[in-house]
Amino acid sequence: MDKKNIIVSIAYDFDGTLAPGNMQEHSFLPKLGIDPEEFWNKSNKMAEENDMDEILAYMQLMISESKSRSLSIKRKDFENYGKSIKFFNGVEGYFDRINAYGKEKGIEVEHYIISSGIREFVQGTKIARHFKNIFASGFKYDINGVAEWPALAINYTNKTQYLFRINKGIHNSYDNSLINKYIPEKEKPVSFDRMMYIGDGETDVPAMKMIKYKGGTAIAVYNPSKKKSRTEQSPRKKCEELLLQGRADFIAPADYSDGSRLDQIVKSVLDKIEVTYRLKNFGK
Repeated sequence: MDKKNIIVSIAYDFDGTLAPGNMQEHSFLPKLGIDPEEFWNKSNKMAEENDMDEILAYMQLMISESKSRSLSIKRKDFENYGKSIKFFNGVEGYFDRINAYGKEKGIEVEHYIISSGIREFVQGTKIARHFKNIFASGFKYDINGVAEWPALAINYTNKTQYLFRINKGIHNSYDNSLINKYIPEKEKPVSFDRMMYIGDGETDVPAMKMIKYKGGTAIAVYNPSKKKSRTEQSPRKKCEELLLQGRADFIAPADYSDGSRLDQIVKSVLDKIEVTYRLKNFGK
């Protein structure tokens, strides 16, 4: 029977999944003195008027609004904004706990971020050390370290390519030759049935659908403290619809504490992966 460690990858969206709201709203927009609704409305209008990707629009707006206020936009500045991000309950202790649980089962758990948010913000957070890779939108910097252009924009549809990069062991965003190259399933570092994707809503649907189709597990989480408004359903209702539509396998409040529903789901999926893997390789 195969006794080697089983590699399991868990990919997370960031905004609304690990932390409430959008990461720019924690300290960046307050520093600019711009109301979040005003910023996002302006960004969406820019995208519409220019037939522009919404991610590229907000990234350009971050640069232009900062310059207009003489606010420094060096890499270190963006990383510092990440330091003030507050997380959902239990997040900061979750990764070590899940890693320890996996180790008991002979599982090596790898954690990844796949986000439309800013990678430099994530790199500055308290939890950055837990991720094998942070796939998120990011800037190109000039020789003085000042942000001058979007280097990478990850939107809701191209999130799926990063699941394939994890599957094939590609730890960058620029290599497009290997990702399209045929690799026998047994040679891929992490098969899809040993992958989970955790996200919070509609922007994660393509990634959730793809991971389910490939045999992995999709988990939708919601902010339990956020209620419905006159124009929007509650986060919980949105997740319930994802479950009913077959786009998610499980839903849970975004509570990462020990013994929470989400904690139990992740551990149960690890149990299932371990048993399935051992049975498949029994006697080999």
